[in-house]
Amino acid sequence: MSGMRRPVAVIIGMMGAGKTCVGIKLSELTGMRWYDTDEMVVGKYGKIADIFEYYGEPHFRTLETEMVRQVAAENDCVVSTGGGCLLRPENAYVFKESGKIVFLRTSADTVFRRVGHTGADRPLLKGAAFEKINDLLRARTPVYEGCADFIVDTDDKTVEEIALCIMKEFSLPQRGQK
Repeated sequence: MSGMRRPVAVIIGMMGAGKTCVGIKLSELTGMRWYDTDEMVVGKYGKIADIFEYYGEPHFRTLETEMVRQVAAENDCVVSTGGGCLLRPENAYVFKESGKIVFLRTSADTVFRRVGHTGADRPLLKGAAFEKINDLLRARTPVYEGCADFIVDTDDKTVEEIALCIMKEFSLPQRGQK
């Protein structure tokens, strides 16, 4: 990477895997800035559910790719992604070039427990949420595993345990330490 510093940890996984919570905790522990690609889209273009409804998923994925390119240019940060972000090969490539990708692997039961009731806010979960979660996991897990530099099974871990596990894996110093 020719000596350039880039994002350190890019956190991927299913909705409900804990990407946002872990990203925030990792940022707190290390002192690095934190970005969330979904929050970036919302901040610039409005609610994701509205984008899906009025413009469709392909348009949302284009906006998401814009945010990926923007955040990949940042140095020393943590990035939480949307659940489908790395399904677009271009996004996976950009993040592979700019940081280490961490897959938060989570079971369908855990995802359902955390987000199964949020169908109104999660366009891909409208309707029969548990079946959709299983279908999404079956389709996405091989993609996530193929992109990941490091995999953390999250079902029985706290947010802090996961963040500390990532810090140890990538030798990230705790805030205030060198």
